[in-house]
Amino acid sequence: MSKQFDVVVIGGGPGGYIAAIRAAQLGFNVACIDEWKNEKGGPAPGGTCTNVGCIPSKALLQSSEHFDHANHHFADHGISTGTVKMDVAKMVARKDEVVKQNNDGILYLLKKNKVTFFHGRGSFVKAVEGGYELKVAGAAEETVVAKQVIVATGSNARALPGVPFDEVNVLSNEGALRIGAAPKKLGVIGSGVIGLEMGSVWRRLGTDVTILEGLPTFLGAADEQIAKEAKKAFDKQGLKIELGVQVGDIKVGKKGVNVAYTNAKGEALELAVDKLIVSIGRVPNTIGLNAESVGLQLDERGAIVVDGDCKTNLSGVWAVGDVVRGPMLAHKAEDEGVAVAERIAGQHGHVNFATIPWVIYTSPEIAWVGRTEQQLKADGVKYKAGTFPFLANGRARALGDTTGMVKFLADATTDEILGVHIVGPMASELISEAVVAMEFKASAEDIARICHAHPSLSEATKEAALAVDKRTLNF
Repeated sequence: MSKQFDVVVIGGGPGGYIAAIRAAQLGFNVACIDEWKNEKGGPAPGGTCTNVGCIPSKALLQSSEHFDHANHHFADHGISTGTVKMDVAKMVARKDEVVKQNNDGILYLLKKNKVTFFHGRGSFVKAVEGGYELKVAGAAEETVVAKQVIVATGSNARALPGVPFDEVNVLSNEGALRIGAAPKKLGVIGSGVIGLEMGSVWRRLGTDVTILEGLPTFLGAADEQIAKEAKKAFDKQGLKIELGVQVGDIKVGKKGVNVAYTNAKGEALELAVDKLIVSIGRVPNTIGLNAESVGLQLDERGAIVVDGDCKTNLSGVWAVGDVVRGPMLAHKAEDEGVAVAERIAGQHGHVNFATIPWVIYTSPEIAWVGRTEQQLKADGVKYKAGTFPFLANGRARALGDTTGMVKFLADATTDEILGVHIVGPMASELISEAVVAMEFKASAEDIARICHAHPSLSEATKEAALAVDKRTLNF
């Protein structure tokens, strides 16, 4: 006989496991189905984020940043280290341990909240009276019945047409996180988050990194002024970024990859690299979900069609995270998961897309929330802008990292904050103040009037808010 549940979540990534926990907190009998496996074949919940995305990439970024500091910055602090060497195998092993700790932590949280966990691939079988029958294809096939289903199956890396990922020479984010030794030459197609972060890791370890970007502008989603400041820093570091290129034939050999491309000037060139990371976006993961068996509607990209509340076209079926519209961000998936669990319970779950922060964990870090200056111009919104450089921030000087700035954009009439954009040290942490401020409809004056600790990087946020009214105190 099939096991009966109030709520079954398909997918144990950030959106899925968080939705399951919240639903259990609300008193439902909940199950979570997830197929990720560790090296021993055991369960590894956490999805792309924990296994081959956010978490492992940050572990490698941290290790490579320590190495970079030891090589180039310790001497400024009076620290003599001699010859510094990087054991890449140990760095990768540390990354794997960080991933395992997160996997184990999620399993613990599911157990603590009395969520039944099924290790295997979940898919629809058919609609039944009062819900849906689902199949779990794992070590032992099982069938469960759910009154409510939350689909949180995430996304997969998009491959170049005719150039499949072999995860040896042509790498997705998954293969990029498993490189066993620093290659002499690394190519990256796409200057998005994954391309920049992985390029930064290996550049710090001595690899010659070239990033090929098809768009004529760098980081088109970011504020133009911030993107230019970041590009300037990357150029100085030796990260080669070519914009406006058109990629042609890609030949994969035993010793590496050759990429033919045309640059922005129309010149035909060739890039020979040991490894090639393809970072051109991601596609919703609905393969194997058997959506057609119940008539679940998908769009032309394969994403599940949902309304503003994450409801699908089927009663009792919801979808969250990368598998639906909106930014493919782990924290967006988490918030949608919580909101859906609360909506199932008859509450009013809330996700404000206008205040979802974006972060790129390079050095310098890049983070923003709200609209960019170019968006405000395009929308015909009258605004005021204020910037403050970390060069004039005492804590940044003490850290030895004065690259970048904080930028505020506020409504010209009401002074409401419309966007905050940061490039510089700890931007990923500093952006949270802006998110809170915007969620509460704060004005730039509100931030300017708040006492910030001294010395702290957050003072740059206050000074940028003051700059909106042209009254900075330290620049």
